[in-house]
Amino acid sequence: MLANQDLLDLPVVGEGGPTAAPDTEKLVALGPDVIFTLYNWEIADVNDLQEKTGIPVVALSYGPAEVFDEESYQSLRLIGQVTGREERAEELIDYSESLKADLAARTENIPNEDKPTVYIGAVCYYATKGIQSTAANYTLFKAVNARNIIDEDSANSGITGFSFIDKEYLLELDPEIIILDSAGLGLVQADYEEFPEYYKGLSAFNNGNVYMQLPYNNYYTNIETAVADAYYIGKVLYPEEFSDIDVGEKYDEISTEFLGAPLYDDMSEAYYGGYRQLSFN
Repeated sequence: MLANQDLLDLPVVGEGGPTAAPDTEKLVALGPDVIFTLYNWEIADVNDLQEKTGIPVVALSYGPAEVFDEESYQSLRLIGQVTGREERAEELIDYSESLKADLAARTENIPNEDKPTVYIGAVCYYATKGIQSTAANYTLFKAVNARNIIDEDSANSGITGFSFIDKEYLLELDPEIIILDSAGLGLVQADYEEFPEYYKGLSAFNNGNVYMQLPYNNYYTNIETAVADAYYIGKVLYPEEFSDIDVGEKYDEISTEFLGAPLYDDMSEAYYGGYRQLSFN
């Protein structure tokens, strides 16, 4: 919405969310040529909406990964075909792949023993959550070949995706660096105020190695922010390899390519000042 404020003036046709259906009468009244949906529906639900409205319905997918997922590329191509913007779709796919390759080139040859262990916390998954909300196989960590401490203990924990872990388990893992999603930062701050001794048991908090990334997930992914977050994570974990990257400028470059406008200042104003090292003292 930040890049396209005029969207706020459009009529509302439903409450939103991953399971709520739109109001078919309102949709028909607007008379769109096509309906794109990302809802978690079965094919029968998509067909039902098309039958009720008499309007073609095209189902899209981001895929299981936050970014660089082949299903998201297929969806972009499908949007391009339906809207006559095939060239633009390919431009976005090529640009995404160039960023993926750049992140990999910067990090793929760093020896594992030279990498710090890292934990993602306060992951927003269907709602804002605190420090215990995390993820194995976290796409943004994989993009920069990070040592996700949840992955390194997955044989014992059995965690394979998004998960809500016990606080004591996080103490046992004791990652060197913690990245917090700013969507859940308020919950972490409130928890810290109530249980400061717990957080003093985590090396990352004691050593000033807690950092904040920008939120990119509210039911579905804001791809431009997720990719920019990957660059920020890379700069936190490997300062030398990302010394040429100004994360604010990189965010603006990516948002301009995807959305047509530099948005880092707006995002920083909305979320605690943007990418930064956090202090809880």
